[in-house]
Amino acid sequence: MSDVKERVLRAVDGLADEVVAFTSELVRIPTVNPPGEGYEECARLIGDRLKRGGLAVEYLAAEGRPEHTTSHPRLNVVGTRPGKAKGPVVHFNGHFDVVPAGEGWTVDPFGGKSATGKIWGRGTGDMKAGLAAAVYAVEALRRAGVETAGAVEVSGTVDEESGGFAGMAFLAETGRIAKGRTDYVIIPEPLGVDRICIGHRGVWWFEVALRGRIAHGSMPFLGVSAIDHMGALLEAVRAELQPVLAMRRTAMPVVPEAAGRATLNVNAVVGGQAADGIQTPCVADRCRAIFDRRFLIEEGLDGARAEVGALLETLAARIPGFQYEVRDLMIVHPVRTPDGSPLVAALGRAIAVVRGREAALVASPGTYDQKHVARIAGVEHCVAYGPGVLELAHQPDEWCGVEDLVDSTKVLALAALELAG
Repeated sequence: MSDVKERVLRAVDGLADEVVAFTSELVRIPTVNPPGEGYEECARLIGDRLKRGGLAVEYLAAEGRPEHTTSHPRLNVVGTRPGKAKGPVVHFNGHFDVVPAGEGWTVDPFGGKSATGKIWGRGTGDMKAGLAAAVYAVEALRRAGVETAGAVEVSGTVDEESGGFAGMAFLAETGRIAKGRTDYVIIPEPLGVDRICIGHRGVWWFEVALRGRIAHGSMPFLGVSAIDHMGALLEAVRAELQPVLAMRRTAMPVVPEAAGRATLNVNAVVGGQAADGIQTPCVADRCRAIFDRRFLIEEGLDGARAEVGALLETLAARIPGFQYEVRDLMIVHPVRTPDGSPLVAALGRAIAVVRGREAALVASPGTYDQKHVARIAGVEHCVAYGPGVLELAHQPDEWCGVEDLVDSTKVLALAALELAG
């Protein structure tokens, strides 16, 4: 191992307590999305820490986005450590929004407790520990006295949990991250400290609205119940469509293994009268369901659409009065890092040095901001790599291991050192 690499690794060892403490600081700001609480406070905390390390810091508000409001501003932060020449630009990106804590916690979800080799709290794995690792990977280069030819950047962005449109997508749309300006992007999502994530499945969120005919509840035979029809649709999905989807498996290395298949989940069903309101005797003349279809790179969106359309047409032919409308809510196409990417190779070498083993290539069951990096910014050399256990994301008692946090900081620092020259 070169002397420079050894200095960088020693620098990370020397700042290990700081990266743990910074992770806890981030967790103690409850950046809950929705609605987008604490974003400005968290962006300023990140920016102040980057300035302390000598980075030039920009604050980028998502002007023009409907999510960006006075009460809940969408503020992103980017720090840049300039290179000594015109070498490749390496960009670390992490989102700092978190999902609501939910029930079932045995520790304070926003306490940032560090004990028994773990940091506890909402967003520790997904992905404030990863963001802290990125910040301190760049700091390790400074403390080791290392200059790189190209710039190394760190961004903290908003709203990834709700699509990232005011966060990474905004940075890409405004050209802050772009092909020709940015060469490599690493997103430290919690895919595991020994694994490199090279992409994700596609997403089609859609609504099916069924129309019935209202009638008196004492004479339901005079109406058409949209809820009954929704029941038929849900049963057809369960009995006819889902078994077909379960037979399909992608060639992408999606983890966990069961997520390598095509899936369809029912997110919500709403019909008839409001359940908490005063009731009147009426047959439900409307019912809506929201579906989450995860499609494989081999399937494509058109195939997924056609399959749902065929099922609805079959039901319309089978059931008198079955009327439906389909509305798209969100579409994300699958992405995959190119084979032979120098980014994957550099991370693999860094993992081998730090962890003493060959890195596994995986793909994510859900989407993350690589979709915007690849499709809007046009930067194809993008991966996810960071500390944390994927299966703990969004769970009660979420945690990230301290050893994994420190090791991932080392890996990110070594990768930046190689890639930025």
